[in-house]
Amino acid sequence: MHIHEYQGKALFKEYGIPTLEGKIAFSRQDALSAVKDFDLAKGVVVKAQIHAGGRGKAGGVKVTRDMQSFENAVDSILGKTLITPQTKKEGQLVRAIYLEDTCAIKQEYYLSMTLDRKNKRYMVIASEAGGMNIEEVAEKEPEKILYLGINPIIGLQPFHGRRLVNFLKVPPESYGELTQVLQGMYTLFTSLDAELIEINPIVLTEDHHWVALDAKITFDDNGLIRQKKVAFLFDENEVDPSELKAQQFDLSYIKLDGTIGCMVNGAGLAMATMDIVAQHGASPANFLDVGGGATQEKVTEAFKIIVADRDVKAIFVNIFGGIMRCDIIAQGIVAAANEINLSVPLVVRLQGTNVDQGRKILQESGLKITSEDDFDAAARAVVSLAKGA
Repeated sequence: MHIHEYQGKALFKEYGIPTLEGKIAFSRQDALSAVKDFDLAKGVVVKAQIHAGGRGKAGGVKVTRDMQSFENAVDSILGKTLITPQTKKEGQLVRAIYLEDTCAIKQEYYLSMTLDRKNKRYMVIASEAGGMNIEEVAEKEPEKILYLGINPIIGLQPFHGRRLVNFLKVPPESYGELTQVLQGMYTLFTSLDAELIEINPIVLTEDHHWVALDAKITFDDNGLIRQKKVAFLFDENEVDPSELKAQQFDLSYIKLDGTIGCMVNGAGLAMATMDIVAQHGASPANFLDVGGGATQEKVTEAFKIIVADRDVKAIFVNIFGGIMRCDIIAQGIVAAANEINLSVPLVVRLQGTNVDQGRKILQESGLKITSEDDFDAAARAVVSLAKGA
């Protein structure tokens, strides 16, 4: 689960990570009232609050130093659609802006904490190249990035802080404060089931203090049942409506940019299905795993979610019946197709438990369905049909 910058900075303050003073505004009137608490002559930053990076380059972050420029910034950001490399192609509506003080920056750095799943540890990533796209830095100047693993058994230790400040060549007078920031990040990360904390940039000011100028935090969805404070921060406006509906029926669904709607059971088979679709020259429109024990109702709702996507030109149902029975899948497909008057080509591959009953249900449904037993043949068929459509 993602949260907004202003929510992340509120958590930063709780855990001792220094930030600038800021206020959230959900309307123009809110902004005009809130700006009275700032010194405009020193500068006020207006930031779009959406769950996506790249806001600055897209015009979603503006520095203002008088009332006219402040009002212009508010009007150009709030209520407008922002398109960044991390938003969906049609962009994301800005429903809130964050007003923040400025500071005298001496140098910008990058600092984050994430999970190193392969080695089963926490990972701190740091760089002197703050404020930049860290992926570009990693590709072009990998020597500028520190990867610092933390064993969860022993936790954060003083030597981690020493390695961090030495790698970043931090002035001695600023050592202590940065190690305190690292401790705050670690405590927040481990206490609230976070998957990522990213500060880009974290800056060293002219008076030798550290300030987090951004706050990007992602939490483990599986931990929300025990992290009530975190779950309360969920903003459904930032989530695709189809993904919200999928959550209601306990479906694993992610909207993608392709044209082949995929309904599969099991994450491994779902990934393989997406790969083989790409191999044959098309792109998946979604990741959708109905799970191993789906009911007919879940299958029906999953099918409706796929069809509601206007980008979908053909649908590929690829089911291996283990716990999930093929006849249940078939009943769900028929029910959904009849309810919504299916108008796009449908390719179905069923294997496993009750496969003969499932195929019979599809054959007798009267629906126009392309049935394939072979995985590769089914993928070729759905891509061909999508291109023909």
